[in-house]
Amino acid sequence: MTSMGMSSPTYDRDVVQPMRDELTSVGFKELLTPQDVDRSLEEGNGTALLVLNSVCGCAAGNVRPGVGLALQRQRIPDRLITAFAGQEKEAVARAREYLQGEPPSSPCIALLRNREVLKILHRHDLQDMEAADVADELSAWFGEYCSAEGPSIPREEFEKLPLTPSCGSSVRMD
Repeated sequence: MTSMGMSSPTYDRDVVQPMRDELTSVGFKELLTPQDVDRSLEEGNGTALLVLNSVCGCAAGNVRPGVGLALQRQRIPDRLITAFAGQEKEAVARAREYLQGEPPSSPCIALLRNREVLKILHRHDLQDMEAADVADELSAWFGEYCSAEGPSIPREEFEKLPLTPSCGSSVRMD
């Protein structure tokens, strides 16, 4: 998993930084190495929301704002973690190992408890969902499985964020 091709980012970090910021600004911790993934998914009890972020136009463009909206609810996961497909490839590969044989997908959203996948949405599920649909689906998950108090950030802060659903990506692969 640590071959030269695997470790080279597919996308320029500066170009995808705004996509990363959409998740970190609502409370996500970025997983940059396989060790980060192991620490995050093996620490403590409770639930973890894992988002494999992506430049994928329609799917990721609605996932990020939808996730942000869901995290404004009263119940949210204990931990919010993310890795960016096409960037930290080893971290993404390690995170996918925790998804218990699920096919690789980016974007992807999974809710885990004690390393067990409770719920998962793949790109094929997400690509036809609007941000509000993503938020509603995640809110249902949180209501069923989570007990941490939301929101992830204060409402006033959230309302200032530029979380705008978008379709289409102009990010070029080199």
